[in-house]
Parts: sequence; structure tokens; C-alpha cells
Amino acid sequence: MTSQHHGAASVAAEDEHVTSWWRRPVWTFTRHYLEMIVAMLVGMAVLYPLWSLLVGSTAISAWASRPDVDSTAMATAMSITMVAWMRFHRARLQLVAEMTLAMYAGFWVLFPLLWAGALGEMGLMMLGHVLMPVFMLVAMLLRRGEYAYGHAHAGAVAGNPA
Repeated sequence: MTSQHHGAASVAAEDEHVTSWWRRPVWTFTRHYLEMIVAMLVGMAVLYPLWSLLVGSTAISAWASRPDVDSTAMATAMSITMVAWMRFHRARLQLVAEMTLAMYAGFWVLFPLLWAGALGEMGLMMLGHVLMPVFMLVAMLLRRGEYAYGHAHAGAVAGNPA
């Protein structure tokens, strides 16, 4: 192989590396995580206000305004858009369920502190919103192969119609 041919091969390899950077497992994993965060934010901005409007003028307003109920409603609003996005990308139902559970768990693990009076409503909302993406990341790391190599969004392609 001549040095000129070897140089061209190096340039071609570098071009392939540059053009396919987004296919690497770390980027695939990170992109999925960021997509879930964006989907959650959309749910919080669009669906959660609908919940507030719905219960704000009804007889159940006092019950629905409890911090544990309200935070669960917020997690639900955020989950709906995240689930829709994951199913749009044909994620396996098991992964969707795990991710949804991780979102609720961010709040639910704090309920005993709330009920005991050791944590207030603002603390619940703040810590719950911090824990939610942490728990989601843990759920993804437990199945990093599926999220890093795009299999989380290829269930039907891989022969799994779920």
C-alpha cells in the first residue's frame, strides 16, 4: 500500500467517524434520555395545567390539592407524553413500564417524609423533580445495552411486536 493510498484510507476512516458520531452507543443512550426529559417537560407544561383547571373548581379540589395527590397528577401528566413518545418510537412495553415507574418513584419515595411532616409541599416537588430523572437514568443504566444500541426503540424490528 502506498503512503498516498494509506493517507486516503485514513481520511475516509476519519470521514466515516465524523459522519457517524451520532450512531455511537453513548450518544444513542444520551439522546434517548434527553428525549424523555423533553417529553416530560411537554407533559408538565401542557397536561398538568389541564389537571389544575379541572380540579380547581370542583368539589374534589381540597382532596386533589393535597401534595401527594398533586405530585402524582404531575407525574401522570409527565408520564403520558413520555409514554406517547416511547410508543411512537416502538419501545417495548416493559421498558415503557419501567420508565413510568421510575418517574412516579421520584415522588412516591418521598411520601413517608411528607406524611411524617419532615418534608413540606415545596420540598416534595423540588426533591421529586430531582429524583425523577435520577431514577429514570438508573432504569436506563440497568438496561444500557437496549438504550445504548437503539434496541429500546426497535422492538418490532427485532421480532418483538410489543
